[in-house]
Amino acid sequence: MRPLFYHFSFETLCVALLLFLVQVLPAQSAGALVTSFLEKVQVNELVPDADSYGVLRDDIPIVPALKAGETIGWVFLTSDFVSTTGYSGKPIHTMVGVDLNAIVTGVRLVKHSEPIVLIGIPDSKIRAVTEGYAGLDLKAEAASGGSAHELDIISGATVTIMVIDDSIVRSGLKVARALSLGGLVPELADEGPQREIDPDLEEVADWLTLTGDGSVRRMSLDIAQINTSFELQGDPRAIARPESGPETDTFIDMYLALADVPSIGLSLLGKAEYDNLKKRLKDGEHALVVMGRGRYSFKGSGYVRGGIFDRIQLIQDDISVRFFDKQQARIGAIAADGAPAFTEMDVFIIPADTEFDPAKDFRLQLLVQRAVGPIDKVFLTFDLGYQLPDRYLKPIAASANDTSTLQQSGLSDDQAAVQALWKRIWQDRQADIIVLAAAIGILTLVFFFQMQVTRHEKFTFWFRIGFLTFTLVWLGWMENAQLSVVNVMAFFSSLTTQFSWDAFLMDPLVFLLWFSVAAALLFWGRGAYCGWLCPFGALQELTNRLAKLCRIPQIEVPWGLHERIWPLKYMIFLGLFGLSLYSLDAAEHYAEIEPFKTAIILKFQRAWPFVLFAVALLVAGLFIERFYCRYLCPLGAALAIPARLRMFDWLKRYRECGNPCHRCAKECMVQAIHPEGNINPNECLNCLHCQVLYQHDQKCPVCIKKLAKRRRFEVQTGLRKPEESAKGAKPLPAE
Repeated sequence: MRPLFYHFSFETLCVALLLFLVQVLPAQSAGALVTSFLEKVQVNELVPDADSYGVLRDDIPIVPALKAGETIGWVFLTSDFVSTTGYSGKPIHTMVGVDLNAIVTGVRLVKHSEPIVLIGIPDSKIRAVTEGYAGLDLKAEAASGGSAHELDIISGATVTIMVIDDSIVRSGLKVARALSLGGLVPELADEGPQREIDPDLEEVADWLTLTGDGSVRRMSLDIAQINTSFELQGDPRAIARPESGPETDTFIDMYLALADVPSIGLSLLGKAEYDNLKKRLKDGEHALVVMGRGRYSFKGSGYVRGGIFDRIQLIQDDISVRFFDKQQARIGAIAADGAPAFTEMDVFIIPADTEFDPAKDFRLQLLVQRAVGPIDKVFLTFDLGYQLPDRYLKPIAASANDTSTLQQSGLSDDQAAVQALWKRIWQDRQADIIVLAAAIGILTLVFFFQMQVTRHEKFTFWFRIGFLTFTLVWLGWMENAQLSVVNVMAFFSSLTTQFSWDAFLMDPLVFLLWFSVAAALLFWGRGAYCGWLCPFGALQELTNRLAKLCRIPQIEVPWGLHERIWPLKYMIFLGLFGLSLYSLDAAEHYAEIEPFKTAIILKFQRAWPFVLFAVALLVAGLFIERFYCRYLCPLGAALAIPARLRMFDWLKRYRECGNPCHRCAKECMVQAIHPEGNINPNECLNCLHCQVLYQHDQKCPVCIKKLAKRRRFEVQTGLRKPEESAKGAKPLPAE
């Protein structure tokens, strides 16, 4: 008899959830992210002297800070206004308070997923830097283009701090202009004719001409200038470590140009390279060419580890652009006659969603760092300004939509930019998407033709080992595409607040995995993911295989105990899910029962308690195969519940399975086969081993008996000689 839990009604759970959502949705339908963080921060931490929050405005996602019912400031979340995607690829949410004079009065970092912080830099250090933006004068930032303040960077978290800095300044300016704080007014759209790059002007010029007319701009810093700048900054640690060498030696000699301007691109790159660049550029994209020489590199080495160039960023008005490795290409040589020799020559693609305008002036900001300790560094910034000469531009008539007298706060533009961002991410990761789609396609074919595949025992074994290795190494450790129960809780949470596909589309591999999981649940159940595409599951199984090779004894859990402890994972999931309805952050904290972040995302580079927990689970898996999957995994439980709706039963069984034969049950790696022979679909990982046995003429008693019966028939009918039948007979295996 099956245990009571096995008869758990999925329909009952659905009805309960629907009733909950019906009650909750009307009360939590606010459209701004800021509302979900108001309870986490006291209003007087963001706007001193305020005693309560007001009501969210209808036009823009900001909340008034009230004192005795009067508005004395405003509170907003940076992620509601600008992209705050950090090093982790996930948003960095920061709450900001601003007074009526456009002064930032308080800042709180409320949520982030930055792995750099998790593996060594105290969270308090990041929060201290963030809170230091209190007092920032947005009027001065508007006048200077966002550079009126000093950038306080933490060594090892450069990208994280740059994203926080950029998001606070840009979102603050949007809010201040939208509300006309401190005398700032919404930006007026340019009236009259606009200008664009003239595609018909293709004059090739030499280096002297290009630098003389401003087509190529230069910034040169020597040792004396760098040492003087650090002295003026006043940090005694940096002053005590000056750059060595003659003061007139070149620290960096950097040049900048717009490479997608035909005349400039042809002159600097040559026709062949320029044609290649044009083919690479998509509509709305532009390209910079940056050249440098000297002892300091404008690229550094951070992009090798994190894929982002943290020493340079493009700034134009409120727009800032950081470049990723997939937006960069090296140049072999500068084609212009008379060009000097450079040690670094690179093209950087400016994405279309940044709304960069080549006709307006911009600057490339260089971050210069000086080591002041084993891990500590001090930073300075230097700007290389650029204005495209007028002769490369031509006027275009402005459309009626472009000549409106008032440009609103730009919220609709940012919403469009978010959509453009995930589309660009998908374009940039086309190769990864193709690889994953191919892997899922191959696995799907194996499932559809499982009887043909599993006829070949060795092929099935090595195919599985190879696929699990691919899942662990490429999908897990290289691409960090590990699904989590946190994804499930976040999805349901989004249904009760404001649902948007944009957040889920930011990681194309995770999205594809969830899409394939949703389809697989209807066809095969949870096993398609848990048994084949889960990196931590693959790690468990591969380490257990090694343990078996080393003759480590395997523990077979008694069936009575096994069926009483595997419901633990369902209890864990339901506990986390219930907690997420109250507090998603608290649920995410307790979801650390999943070792995925430690073992897969951070590759064990984490605080020792997390590493010890993950290693302990893997050690248990050396003796009990897939120990964590069997008894503790809340994600497996979350997938098993809807998997009860699957439409097909693909795994073949004989009537003799379970009575009298128990071979499949004994060899099932997770003991998903009941003693009576039934396969529990909630626990099955679809490893297909039982299907190998199902048609194995040397291991399955039913197959052997059928084969013997057929041979006797062939002897009786004269199709086979008696001696051939005896020679080909196989002994029956023990059941």
